[in-house]
Amino acid sequence: MLTSDGSLDILSSVTLTIKSGESLAIVGASGSGKSTLLSLLAGLDTPSQGSILLKGQNLTTLDEDGRAELRNQSVGFVFQSFQLLPGLTALENVMLPLELRGEKRAKEMAANLLHRVGLSHRLTHTPLKLSGGEQQRVALARAFVTEPAILFADEPTGNLDSKTGEQIIELLFKLNQEKQTTLILVTHDNALATRCQRTIKLESGRVV
Repeated sequence: MLTSDGSLDILSSVTLTIKSGESLAIVGASGSGKSTLLSLLAGLDTPSQGSILLKGQNLTTLDEDGRAELRNQSVGFVFQSFQLLPGLTALENVMLPLELRGEKRAKEMAANLLHRVGLSHRLTHTPLKLSGGEQQRVALARAFVTEPAILFADEPTGNLDSKTGEQIIELLFKLNQEKQTTLILVTHDNALATRCQRTIKLESGRVV
């Protein structure tokens, strides 16, 4: 990665293959490169060297529009900070990715998934009127509503109490198993990591 002080090596010599439908946890100390690796795998950032193939397409040869189109077709995200739009209701936040695709049944599909995450009574509430756990469930519903081939989650339980975090974990794996969605998680939560089929650990930007 290039900075004003020259190049900065955050990740080095990372070789990784993730199978379709697999659940993978990425663990490691703060600053080890976990979130950077997630951003690269999802095509949000580009590496200074090497290549990343997502569903057979080389992300490093696509321009930003090309990467955005591939993400819109195949990828869902759950961020620690939720990334919900504050001026939209829970229903409208979940409808948004469907509307970007021109989906005519966006409202029905969004309402159905919010029902599945236990938020039927919160459809018209904006994020400020929702608890942290409820916001995270809206974020999960938004990530899954397009039925992505791959779901990336960065510390999905990081801001939640243990009970709500456990509910989110159960929901993640239930949706993962039903849809055979590839699940790639960055987490400090050992309980979450052990639920995954495979765990990789990063240390100073290298897989150990």
